[in-house]
Amino acid sequence: MSKDRVLPAKDDTAAALESKPQAELREPPPANLPALLPVRKRRRRWLALLLLVPAVIGAGYWWFHAGQGLPAGFAMGNGRLEADEIDIDTKFAGRIATLSVDEGDLVKPGQVLAVMDTRDLQAQLKQYQELVNEAQRTLDQAKANSVQQQAVVKLAQQEVERTSYLVPKGYATQELLDQRKQQVDSARATLNADDAAIGAAEHALDAATHQVELFQVNIADNSLVAPKEGPIEYRVANVGEVLPVGGKVFTMLDASYVYMDVYLPTDQAGRVRIGSEARIVLDAYPGHVIPASVVYISSQAQFTPKTVETSDERDTLMFRIRVRIDPQRLEGRAAMVRSGLPGVAYVRTDASAAWPVKLQPSAPAAR
Repeated sequence: MSKDRVLPAKDDTAAALESKPQAELREPPPANLPALLPVRKRRRRWLALLLLVPAVIGAGYWWFHAGQGLPAGFAMGNGRLEADEIDIDTKFAGRIATLSVDEGDLVKPGQVLAVMDTRDLQAQLKQYQELVNEAQRTLDQAKANSVQQQAVVKLAQQEVERTSYLVPKGYATQELLDQRKQQVDSARATLNADDAAIGAAEHALDAATHQVELFQVNIADNSLVAPKEGPIEYRVANVGEVLPVGGKVFTMLDASYVYMDVYLPTDQAGRVRIGSEARIVLDAYPGHVIPASVVYISSQAQFTPKTVETSDERDTLMFRIRVRIDPQRLEGRAAMVRSGLPGVAYVRTDASAAWPVKLQPSAPAAR
């Protein structure tokens, strides 16, 4: 038997597969492949455009607000619109009796916002009013006594004069003259006492009157009034609560002092002056340009607040600049004052530079 192993014969199908190239063994592509390829490419293009548009918008926004859209002679900074807050506090410890307004209400100067319980002060006021009446009666009595004593003094002086005339002629004795003089001295002493009583009564009346005025002022101070025009921002206490001295009841906004604080680098802040013209554009009203002016420039540099996005900007020393809206523009528009609205303040660092058209002041909004 031969040592060579006899291999089995391959069938015709296997032989045909071995003879074909590998490329021909793959499954043929679908017939509609040429039509699908352009659709996928178009989808990819649209997707790329959709991703590109926000990037372009964001880049444009950053470019404009980074100051690249401003001509020379201007600077800008991000900030929030603020209004001076005024705390409506109690002058004395006491219980809240009534509240006349609530959050969001617009108040006028002198308007009563809350009234504290003043029953104890009212009782003390009545007590001192009675003391005033008593002091007035005492004063009237002292004046009457003085008038009466003045008549006694006058009569005693007349008797002394008559006796002095009669003594040299022998019709009156020296002893009688001495008695008359003694009566005059006694009458004058009583008159002086009556005058002193008048002075004491006047002082007592003044003291009681001042106490009445004091309690009237204290009672009036227990009616909490609005010092200026503006909206009520917060209500801190409610009716029936007992508050200490200086207890806060409301916080209101001063509608006449609205401003925005921004931070500028040294090279820009150094060119800003008090009174420099400025413009404020709020994010909520991008088409409305509000005229303003610089009213404060920090004398010391500080680090930019943490709200700044990049670490490079946070590491830069900046100067705080306050830009205030023209108070005349705010007259009659207290209801439109909003605190906390973000926006951008533009400051003119060169007085000779002309404001861009996009930063020309808008017409005042309707009241």
